[in-house]
Amino acid sequence: MRVLVKNGYLLDPGSEREGRFDLLIQDGVIAKAAPSLESEEADEVIDADGNWVMPGFIDLHVHFREPGYEYKETIATGAAAAAAGGYTTVCPMPNTNPVIDSAMMVEYLKLKAEKVSAVHVIPVGAVTKGQMGKELADIAEMAEAGALALSEDGKSVMDSGLYREGMKAAKQAGLTVLAHCEDRALAAGGVMNAGPAAERLGLPGISNATEDVIAVRDIMLAKETGVRLHLCHCSTRDSVTYVRLAKEAGLAVSGEVCPHHFAMCDEDITEDDGNFKMNPPLREREDMEALREGLRDGVMDVIATDHAPHGEAEKNQSMAKAPFGIVGLETAFSLGVTVLVKGGYLTPMQLVEKMSRNPGRILGIHAGCLAPGYPADLVIADPDREYVIDPADFYSKGKNTPFAGRKVSGKVLRTLVGGRTVYCAQE
Repeated sequence: MRVLVKNGYLLDPGSEREGRFDLLIQDGVIAKAAPSLESEEADEVIDADGNWVMPGFIDLHVHFREPGYEYKETIATGAAAAAAGGYTTVCPMPNTNPVIDSAMMVEYLKLKAEKVSAVHVIPVGAVTKGQMGKELADIAEMAEAGALALSEDGKSVMDSGLYREGMKAAKQAGLTVLAHCEDRALAAGGVMNAGPAAERLGLPGISNATEDVIAVRDIMLAKETGVRLHLCHCSTRDSVTYVRLAKEAGLAVSGEVCPHHFAMCDEDITEDDGNFKMNPPLREREDMEALREGLRDGVMDVIATDHAPHGEAEKNQSMAKAPFGIVGLETAFSLGVTVLVKGGYLTPMQLVEKMSRNPGRILGIHAGCLAPGYPADLVIADPDREYVIDPADFYSKGKNTPFAGRKVSGKVLRTLVGGRTVYCAQE
């Protein structure tokens, strides 16, 4: 099967191609990229009509809730949401029930995804058994089964000695450690950023130190063990500084920023609404600006969503009672275009680099590029199409977003995985 994508504006950091290019796909792989290719070469022609053509986005950080919490999300509905957002590869976190902490659970997730997922699903294994922080999971066994990364996401491994041993095992197995940085004692029941907004709403706060203390610890342990460390959902100005210093020291450390952290700050929380509750929380304006600058200067490598769906009744209550987390797969690209590209922080090529090329590089997978020989995983999007975010339109089971009603630019039109269309926007 040969598919020709014509008349697109290619943005491909991996091949350093930007401009008008046609792409010929043969048997699910990029075969040719040239300024003009003849339609007669293909069985199917897709007219990109001048819109952006990009390597499919790769999300290092999603929660698909299956097994155990299928009422929130399933692998099938999460994958559908990913495809609608332009994502072709996603990494579900292991905090399911049961936890993804063994070869058997990694294989379960892979087999289920092969049956129901429209996109590539790469399992992330837990660092400790049951994510209880007491005993290491069988890391080598999970790596052999197909896990490419480890994470205790939703919490940190508070036993530094145990975590160091986990990092050593990850290093030996060739896995990346995806770190959730949170000192449990410092969090102390907080539900939003500590500051004037929390005081105004009468809600307990979470200080920046809650994240910063563990970020420094994890970097120090990565220095000692040599493991590749990726700091998830960085939210503070000092986290940006620590990642910068780690890179200057030559450490294999990277960092991600979520769209909610670069698009909002705690000043935007004007009422006690559970849809604004996420962990880490929306920080001060100065933190938000530091994250944007960190993305601009390349210190922060990745934009990831921390897609965290919940039931409607769970989130539609006070922040004191609602669970942490918001959905993000279907709004990340438009928020990136609106806030970062149109806001002057990133070029279009830099946005794609942080949503596709860099995540693929950190995972060590053959993806995130549209050069000949790479999988034909790509997304076509109109950067100028405006729309209003409406959770009712989401493919995800989760409708929990603080961006409902926000007008944005940048609409995903079509997503292809292995040259096959898995999402096409309705006109």
